[in-house]
Amino acid sequence: MEATKIILSEKEIPTRWYNIQPDLPTPLPPLLHPQTKQPTRLPPPLFATASDQQEFSQERFIEIPDEVLDVYKLWRPTPLIRARRLEKALGTPAHIYYKYEGVSPAGSHKLNTAVAQAYYNKMDGVKRLATETGAGQWGSALALGCQFMGLKCKVYMVQVSYHQKPYRRILMETWGAEVVPSPSKDTNTGRAIIAQDPDNPGSLGIAISEAVEDAATHDDTKYSIGSVVNHVLLHQTVIGQEAMIQMEKAGEYPDMIVGCVGGGSNFAGMFLPFIREKLQGKRKTRIICVEPEACPSLTRGLYRFDYGDTAGLAPIVKMYTLGHTFMPPPVHAGGLRYHGMAPIICYLYDRKVVEAVAVHQTPVFEAAVQFARTEGIVSAPEASHAISVVISEALKCKQTGEKKVILLAHSGHGHFDLKAYDEYLTGKLQDFAYPKEKVEEALKHLPEVPA
Repeated sequence: MEATKIILSEKEIPTRWYNIQPDLPTPLPPLLHPQTKQPTRLPPPLFATASDQQEFSQERFIEIPDEVLDVYKLWRPTPLIRARRLEKALGTPAHIYYKYEGVSPAGSHKLNTAVAQAYYNKMDGVKRLATETGAGQWGSALALGCQFMGLKCKVYMVQVSYHQKPYRRILMETWGAEVVPSPSKDTNTGRAIIAQDPDNPGSLGIAISEAVEDAATHDDTKYSIGSVVNHVLLHQTVIGQEAMIQMEKAGEYPDMIVGCVGGGSNFAGMFLPFIREKLQGKRKTRIICVEPEACPSLTRGLYRFDYGDTAGLAPIVKMYTLGHTFMPPPVHAGGLRYHGMAPIICYLYDRKVVEAVAVHQTPVFEAAVQFARTEGIVSAPEASHAISVVISEALKCKQTGEKKVILLAHSGHGHFDLKAYDEYLTGKLQDFAYPKEKVEEALKHLPEVPA
């Protein structure tokens, strides 16, 4: 009998994170200070010491602390699953595998970095962390990570997601976090935005600004971020390292790897260990980044220096951006409503090492329902973006007769996203076109930086 799940033992959990930076052809563009616009490290008052060191490290592998590994064992290694029922339903000769991060206690990949960041802050003597969250997956993960490490946690949850996904808020509060809708009345940034627009639906850029302000104004608090920056992508590489071992045990190697991108941490965590061989010319694997048509940073943005947040408090990074003042439409994939993208992914996309495609919300849920009815997993809207492209690529294989191997980075389950599924199933799901005029206006406000 052929295996459906490829399961690793706890002894096979990676003991080191893989850092792509030494293997890049040229160094990444520098971070710029939000005020001086000169090259800078991560703002020292905001981040843990180890986070700053890892952000710029040129070490190819970085040891995972034993205390972090002990927590990882609650859910790692995660399974690699052959989607045989989906293949049969599609009638495709393609082999579809998915690396499923929804088995973590928080329900997504986010816990891989949340535990690490909480640990490093604990080592620095920090008592409290402030963060933002879109759909609530990151907030949930950090709430639990802080609980494991004995820290307090304050979460600024994007307003529209706060109301769309109340059970994620309850999950965070169950794990001890304080959660407020963003924009909130708890910060100067939030109060200013509410005064200007009382019905503002919020965005990740606004929530980041509030969390950064919170950390900067409390002596016992530091900031923690769930995506985009280098050290977060680093922590997620446990996913790809496990997947490489599992694909080898399956006797196959992916012709393409597909994943959703908002900030980019989950998908980068999957493909970075594989892409090392592509950069060395040993493999020609296609890497396909999937984003929402309503917030298409890679496919419609400019590769420019921009603030990581709306208020301009965070460092300026070179990335594909829609403009830090851009307000994305309220799609259900709250984790993909970010105006920018991880600098590492942008660097690779600019050099055509990875691809990108934008998809509409309605076909995303059509694919999600098909996946649920064949594989049994109700997927998060974020992961469902990637599922839609996997199905599309598998159907192309059906037409051509090619027996390609497709690997899906499945970031987490959608058990708290059933309102979105209800809207789809009852025909009430709203689709959103590319907001061209809003993007064009936002791109007028990119910061001027030295040449």
